Amino acid sequence: MTRDRDAMLIQACLRGDQSAFGELVERYEGTLYNAAYRITGSVEDATDATQAAFVNAFEKLDTFDCSHRFFSWIYRITLNQALNMVNRRRPEMSIAEDTPSLDRDPEAQFSEAETAQGLQQALMELDLQYRTVIVLKHLDGYSYREIGALLDIPEKTVKSRLFTGRRKLREILNEKGRLP
Repeated sequence: MTRDRDAMLIQACLRGDQSAFGELVERYEGTLYNAAYRITGSVEDATDATQAAFVNAFEKLDTFDCSHRFFSWIYRITLNQALNMVNRRRPEMSIAEDTPSLDRDPEAQFSEAETAQGLQQALMELDLQYRTVIVLKHLDGYSYREIGALLDIPEKTVKSRLFTGRRKLREILNEKGRLP
């Protein structure tokens, strides 16, 4: 049903109905923003990546193959935008994002922040194919079947990439001394 509705909306967009694209934006904006945030770790970068992905998709909508899922296509665009943002970003820390909570132990907060930052950096070192399935499975909570459908790959490939990605992530974390 969703695929059929998306195809109808895309055809309407190609005929000049801009409100149809607005419906696609409303349908997928939240999910794509969350995916971009998981990659960038920044509210601003995630917002920019999501907006850039929709602009890019709108400009290239005539090249979209309706036999594929629109969400898979725009998810890939969003992921690429988010990765580009991360690669361009300086390793500066935002004051707003890193302001400590006053009701928690500062040492524990620092340790959690350091662990999260280390994991984020290690994820960024993984090849895109492994990082994508790890983010979708462990951070976004998708099933193997959903990931396969989203990325248009067999479920066995998802499992294989996840296995290899976890192993490579462990190796990266071990090299950096972040695992016992």
